[in-house]
Amino acid sequence: MKSVSMIDKYRDIVGDEEVDELYLLANKLEGKSVQHINSTAVGGGVAEILSHIVPLMKELGVEARWDVIKGDERFFSITKSIHNALHGSDVQISEEDLKYFLEINRWNAQELDLSGDILFIHDPQPIPLIEQSDSRGERWIWRCHIDLSRPAERIMDFLRGFIEQYDVSVFSAPSFARKDLTIEQVLISPSIDPLSSKNMELPEETINSVLERYGIDRERPVVTQVSRFDRLKDPFGVIEVYRKVKEHIDCQLVLAGGGAADDPEGPAILEQIRAAAETDPDIHVIYNPPDIEINALQRGSTVILQKSLGEGFGLTVTEALWKGKPVIASAVGGIPLQIRHRQTGILTHSIEGTVHYLRILLNQPRYASKLGECGREHVRNNFLITRHIKDYLGLFIHLYHRDDIVYL
Repeated sequence: MKSVSMIDKYRDIVGDEEVDELYLLANKLEGKSVQHINSTAVGGGVAEILSHIVPLMKELGVEARWDVIKGDERFFSITKSIHNALHGSDVQISEEDLKYFLEINRWNAQELDLSGDILFIHDPQPIPLIEQSDSRGERWIWRCHIDLSRPAERIMDFLRGFIEQYDVSVFSAPSFARKDLTIEQVLISPSIDPLSSKNMELPEETINSVLERYGIDRERPVVTQVSRFDRLKDPFGVIEVYRKVKEHIDCQLVLAGGGAADDPEGPAILEQIRAAAETDPDIHVIYNPPDIEINALQRGSTVILQKSLGEGFGLTVTEALWKGKPVIASAVGGIPLQIRHRQTGILTHSIEGTVHYLRILLNQPRYASKLGECGREHVRNNFLITRHIKDYLGLFIHLYHRDDIVYL
């Protein structure tokens, strides 16, 4: 019996027409190679997306590969500061730090085999690799996964000199784009893989087993936030929300997540969270659970929170919506693209607002269930990996044919 390819398994979820179109677009890229480059192979949404998209592109017949830049502790401390500055934080980054940032990237440029026809560079960490474009005929894409709407302008000015050397920049949401950039800007939202271990359907026995292992009582409401342990995810605000709601409803809180290799702040934040939670046995801080356990924790939850102070797209929101869960999330970054307030979820702007809506959803399960159903369909129509791949393939084709467009 002939085995079914991985890409064809999505037909039951998105339909034959969607999958057939992927094959058609991939055929137009015959002979072209795509090289993705980012700063970490593990942890965070970018690495997770690439770990699924690259193999599927290969199945479609596209020559795709993924490389990761290297750096020491100082380099990643600088890139974390740059990340925070682009989110608007007031951080000090010296001229010496920026010189070191460039030095490590130039070393990486010599170490990496930059031989793709399309060089797809993700986020600020490897952005100076574009300096290598002068001696090569490739197409260069800069993919920004973070919100650039209110950056520290000094750092934005520093990066702008590199961004404008690219052929095109890609942003996750309209509000992330920059009117002051002269290069072409494209909107492509991130996605989740519905067949991955983090998002596939699970039997109730598996869900019950995972929650039991962590001492979580399914007989009482479970409120969960899954995210990196990062100040921008506001885990301390989540604890405050939980404690205010706990005064009226006997609920439990799960804070689950991990870190990324390029985020040196994570371990300290984790320890602070554990200290804040240690006196309450109903707060469960779970570090770096495997994907299938994240899946089970989300499916076993009553309500999912994502109380971010700043956000890129917010794939943990997408994951929760796909599981049909009611989600309350901050109206930041790409989250408003996913949540239409009181239709596919709840958007909030404060501790008080989050407390208010969490109490409503815990007290009105039918309304919560309806929100979850609508959220799942919104993800099916807009934020699954097949749509993401289609957008990328279309962009690659565009890079080779944009000069062929005739305007009448």
